[in-house]
Order: sequence, then structure tokens, then C-alpha cells
Amino acid sequence: MAFLRSIVFSAVLLCLVHSAFCFYLPGVAPQDFVKGEVLEVKVNKLTSIKTQLPYSYYSLPYTAPKKIQDSAENLGEVLRGDRIENSLYVFKMREPQMCNIVGKVKLDAKNAKEFKEKINDEYRVNMILDNLPLVVPIKRNDQDSTVYQLGFHVGLKGQYSGSKEEKYFIHNHLAFTVKYHKDVQTESARIVGFEVNPFSVKHELDGKWDEQKTRLTTCDPHTKHTVMNNNSPQEVEENKEIIFTYDVDFQESDVKWASRWDAYLLMNDDQIHWFSIVNSLMIVLFLSGMVAMIMLRTLYRDIAKYNELETQEEAQEETGWKLVHGDVFRPPINSDLLCVYVGTGVQFFGMILVTMIFAILGFLSPSNRGGLMTAMLLVWVFMGIFAGYSSTRLYKMFKGSEWKKIALRTATLFPAIVSVIFFILNALIWGQKSSGAVPFGTMFALIFLWFGISVPLVFVGSYIGFRKPAIENPVKTNKIPRQIPEQAWYMNPAFSVLIGGILPFGAVFIELFFILTSIWLNQFYYIFGFLFLVFIILVVTCAEITIVLCYFQLCSEDYLWWWRSYLTSGSSALYLFLYATFYFFTKLEITKLVSAIFYFGYMLIASYAFFVVTGTIGFYACFWFTRLIYSSVKID
Repeated sequence: MAFLRSIVFSAVLLCLVHSAFCFYLPGVAPQDFVKGEVLEVKVNKLTSIKTQLPYSYYSLPYTAPKKIQDSAENLGEVLRGDRIENSLYVFKMREPQMCNIVGKVKLDAKNAKEFKEKINDEYRVNMILDNLPLVVPIKRNDQDSTVYQLGFHVGLKGQYSGSKEEKYFIHNHLAFTVKYHKDVQTESARIVGFEVNPFSVKHELDGKWDEQKTRLTTCDPHTKHTVMNNNSPQEVEENKEIIFTYDVDFQESDVKWASRWDAYLLMNDDQIHWFSIVNSLMIVLFLSGMVAMIMLRTLYRDIAKYNELETQEEAQEETGWKLVHGDVFRPPINSDLLCVYVGTGVQFFGMILVTMIFAILGFLSPSNRGGLMTAMLLVWVFMGIFAGYSSTRLYKMFKGSEWKKIALRTATLFPAIVSVIFFILNALIWGQKSSGAVPFGTMFALIFLWFGISVPLVFVGSYIGFRKPAIENPVKTNKIPRQIPEQAWYMNPAFSVLIGGILPFGAVFIELFFILTSIWLNQFYYIFGFLFLVFIILVVTCAEITIVLCYFQLCSEDYLWWWRSYLTSGSSALYLFLYATFYFFTKLEITKLVSAIFYFGYMLIASYAFFVVTGTIGFYACFWFTRLIYSSVKID
């Protein structure tokens, strides 16, 4: 009783404290700047939707500070390939600057080739100011609205008028716009926007080059001469000198700090997104309702009929699912492997559920870079205890006794397969000298999370699960297996399994399009509420389609339902991979072999994880269904 009172008191105290203080995640708390305060722009990775291989900013010969300092990054940022570093772009709050010279670079053959390759592959430069990513505003021609693209292109390809020769031009002048929201009382301000308009300008020196006193004729703050689009562009060629410059303007905005990410998150026409999801939601709910109604009515009639059988002659004439009651709970072939996959599926299901709850509560917003991936990894590790528990409970039901062997396989099978694919992909990315390659330190951290935390937790869960009494079957199993009669063509295992995966995939494929777009086209994904609804629909659909096909299978006197129930809903992963292949050829412009291997490698991992999750949902639904119906009838 005292313990309960202390909990209630703590809860009341927490509510009172919450009214006085605000809680912010690290790195996303508001920061106030007074006039003249120094604002440091940080540079991030170079990205391209054509290659999918990120590179650090200073992998190109941009002008760099004397000492390049890496910002502290979380696990998710490192795995995403982020490399956040300091730069020579330094502003002063609410003090506009014109034609600031950053530095000069003379290109040799190697540097010119590197710039040309990045321009060819349409690489974009990403920068960050006060945790806000740099965007390029683009006015829509058809509407009076603005869309924002993350980062600016390294350069562009073009031709001089009257010439057919294609040239490469670099964006060496950046016109920044910093938007701020002013506090009327304190005169301080918060940054609510960070935009840029890039130019390619062939700068001309007014006299000789001097790092401290150099003046340019192409732009000069003294004469108020600004860079215009009609300036001669800066070519990328060997022995060419490139002068990097920037302007910065400050604009007061009515947008408050809490709403400053709205412009980033409303990049696309969200009406199509919402309509598509709601349309899919209604169709799947309607189909699920019909399936559930048919199943309930049919089962009710079957159970009532079987329970009314009184004479031995009537009992001998019984057919359908009751006829296989002596074999339906017979352990399947490779039951150990089934236990391992079920445990892994429970681990994944828990990870998805907990991560989505955190995302819906706002802990994993796009402003918390890398937070989503970090949370997924950590939750996966700690869900190992449930993986071990569920796999061992099922293993003990199958009369198994070597629980440590099952625990070890549960802890290592799925991660080992994923690790092999991951190491191969990482080696290929490392060969391309991309920042997307995971460093050895991060690799060690991942191995520690696996063997240091996940594996012990799986063993703890397995020990707890094995100590529990074995699950008792509602009917006894015959010693001699019953012969399965010849099945109709539509009850063929391969056919029914493939058919069963269509409906679960149909529940998610529209949302899948937006998820793939956010991952591979460098856009933000933020509608976690709708994603959670789609996940619930997926769970219901997997359960229902597996139950329906399992019922038909048992009615045709085929009692080998264990693996088929797992594969029925799990086959939706095959359609996911096929859709990813379709997406690759229709939406992406990847031409490099390494990039294609990178894409299909990660989509293979995603499809494998989807198979484990959906298969486990289908298995448990069928497991519950068979126990329910066989415990509801009178079996002599």
C-alpha cells in the first residue's frame, strides 16, 4: 500500500513540475541569439539520388578551416552517413553581409575531375544552421506556392550560346537568407529558416589577391554591387582559379520556433498522400470486416453441428477440420527453426511497436537527426528478452529440452544473416570512399550491442520461458500420423502461400511508396500517426488472411499448418521486394553498379525483416485460432 501511495505521489509531483518546466530533447531545444552574436554554419554530407552514396563535404577541394572539427554524432547519424563539420561560413545575427570572400582554390586535373563527377551525378551540398538544414526555395509555376529542396547542387552542366560543347559550372557564390522570429520583450531572436540561392560566377579581382584586403569587380560591398544571373559563370577546368563567396541577408518572420519545421515537412502535395492512405484504409477495413463475418458465421455453424453429434455412426461420418484433431498439434518438421523465427518476429514486432509510440509522441521528429535509427537499434537490442521467452516457450511445447541451443540460435541467426549482407555492402561503399561506410568504431559499438546486451537478454528470456510450465494442447496427438488426402490444385501449399501474401502487401503498398521516397529521394518522412494506423491494419490483415487459409486447409484434412501459417502472411515480403524492384526501375535514376547493389542489398534486408514480422503475426493468429476451435468442440 505504501508503494502505491509513493507512485501516486510521484505522478502528482511530475504533473506539477511539468507545468513549470518544459522538456526538450538534446539538440532540438530553442536557442536565443542577440544581435551581433556569431552564427556558425556547419557543413554536412554531399548527397545524390543518382548514386545514393554520400560523401563528406571536404572530400571535394572546397576551402576549409585550418582545423576541421567533427561534431558529435549519434549512432543513427553515423549509420546514415552524416559527417557534420565546421566551415568558413560565419554570420553575425541580424547583420547582413555582402560578397564575403571565403577563399580561393586552383584546380589541378584531379580536383577538376572530382568536381565534374559530382556535378554529373547531381550531388547536393548540405549545410546546417542552428539544427536547421539548408534549403533552396523554388517557386511553383502552376501555383502561388513555394517548395523547398534540401541542399544546393554542387554545380550544373550547360552550353554557351552559339556553342554545342557542354561545359561544367560550379556554384561558388551563395546568397543565404536567414529568417528569424524576434522576441519583442527581450530583443533576442530565434532562427526559423535557412535558405540559399546558389550562383556560378567567374569572379574578377580588383588588383592582386590578398586574403585580407582582396576586392572583386564582380561583386563589391563598397559599391553595393551584387551578383546577378547575367554574370559569366565559373567553369570547372584544370588550372582554373575558383573564388568562393557568399552573401547573407536576415529577414524577420512571423513563423514561431515551434513551427519552423513545417515548411520542410510540407514539401509534397500531402492531399494525395492523405487521400491514398484513407482510401487504402477503407478498402482493407471493408475486406477484413467481410472476411471476419464469413469466418465467424461458418465456424459457429461448424462447431454447433459437431457438438450435436451424438451417435457413433454420426461421429464416423464427420469430415473436415475435426477429423484431423489427433494430428493438428503434431510438432512440425524443423520445429527448432520455427521457434527461432517466431522469437525473432516477436523481437521485431516489439521494436516496431515501441518505436512508433515514441515517434507519435514526437521524440523522433526529423529535427532529432538520426534519432529514429538509434531508437530502433536500441529497442531491438532490449527486445531480445521477449525473443528468447517466446521462442523457448514454443520450443518447450514441442517437447524440447535443450533451451540454451534455441536461445543461441534465436540470438544469432537473423543478426548473422543481416550482418553478412551489411558487411558486404559496407565493403563496397568503403571501396567508393563514401562517408556512408560505417567506421570501425561504430562497427565495434554495433557488435557490442549485439553480443554484450542482446545475446544475454535473449538467454535471460529463454531461461524465464523454459521455467514456465509447458503449453498444453487442447486435444491429444495420435502416435501414428494420419495420411493427408490428395489436395485440390488451389490448396497446393505454394499457391496458397503466394495468394496469402497479396492482401497484407495491399494494406501497406501505398504507404510503402512514401517510405521509399523518403529514404531514397532524400526527403523527410513524418506522418507517424498514419503509419501506425497502417501497421494496425497490416497486423489485422495478416491475422485474418492466415486464419482463413488455415481454416480451408484444415477442412481439406491437411494438418500441416505450422510452417504454412508462417509463410502465408510472410510471403508478403516477396511482393515488397518485387515492388522495390519496380520502384528502382520506374522512380530512381541509379546507373552505377555499386549503387544498384547498395539499393537491392538494403531492400533485401528490409524484405527479410518484413517477412519475419508478418510471418510471426500470421503464425500466432493461426496458433490462437486452432487452439480455440479445437477446445470448443467435444472430442471423444
